[in-house]
Amino acid sequence: MSLIVIEPYPDVPGEDARLDEILHHALEGRQARTLRRAEDLDGLSGQRLLFALPLGDTGTNTESVRLLARLRREPWLLEGCTAGLIVDGTTPLYTKSAAAELTLAANLAGCAFLGRPLVEGTGSLTNFKVQARQLNTDFPGAYRAAARELADRLEEEAFPKPEKPELLVLHASSHHTSNTLALWEEVNSRLGGAFTVTEIGLRNGTLFDCSGCPYTMCLHFGERGGCFYGGVMQDEVYPAVRRCAGVVMLCPNYNDALSANLTAFINRLTALFRQTRFYDKALFSIVVSGYSGGDIVARQLIAGLNMNKSFFLPGRFSMLETANDPGEALALPGIADRLDEFAARIRATLLN
Repeated sequence: MSLIVIEPYPDVPGEDARLDEILHHALEGRQARTLRRAEDLDGLSGQRLLFALPLGDTGTNTESVRLLARLRREPWLLEGCTAGLIVDGTTPLYTKSAAAELTLAANLAGCAFLGRPLVEGTGSLTNFKVQARQLNTDFPGAYRAAARELADRLEEEAFPKPEKPELLVLHASSHHTSNTLALWEEVNSRLGGAFTVTEIGLRNGTLFDCSGCPYTMCLHFGERGGCFYGGVMQDEVYPAVRRCAGVVMLCPNYNDALSANLTAFINRLTALFRQTRFYDKALFSIVVSGYSGGDIVARQLIAGLNMNKSFFLPGRFSMLETANDPGEALALPGIADRLDEFAARIRATLLN
């Protein structure tokens, strides 16, 4: 399968030299073509895309900003595409935030992303310390290996569709007042009984956050399917994550951040992640903001669950709405059509 590399021109000539060397290694022996300007992104539906961003020392790239603008203006531009990313900079900052911003824009334009789609090269490459030790190589060698492995998966990987899919729905809200839960109930009614649905409420007092156990302790409990802190995560959430084909995160946006309990869920997944990867599990979400900022929460989900914890990100993974008072979300203009579309996306992703 041919890959399309989308590599915006750098702001400073030569700033993409290391990235070009990494791409040469990752793509050696493959069919690939490179697009470098936003206006070149036509006729890409259904293609496998590798975004490659040279960020330099400022974390910016003028051509990538033009790319973002086009993706946000044309919500069908990358329909049916699947992508990964390599982001290269000269400082320890900006690579992840730039990747999450681009991923959300491309995703809302119809592009899916592999689980763990990001390979990042920070200035010193010390982010490859563990991989270099495991591979018995240096930091640049680990960087090249990670890029090659991403290209392999991007070329070969297909999201599996199980025989009898289960959805795990996670929230930390009250059924009486929550707009996110009200929207989910409407989506669920549109799924037509096609899924087994497990809904778990992570309310205050039911969940302890991760306290950063030593690696060996976390690995020890993870290999036994548990966590040092036990509780609802070990007894209910871990088994449901193992069984499910998709996770639906219900996320009210109160303070431009995921709620504490949903953040704790992501953190506590580390013990299970030590044992298994989640490439075969899709991530969906409903984000409701009182006033604005739903994109911030969506990017947090992308960073925490797609980039870090390896969940597959289907195209348009999140339903982003703005509503404040209880019941307001169900009265939004056009909401019935958007609910229909979101339910259809879940069905198309997980059903044969």
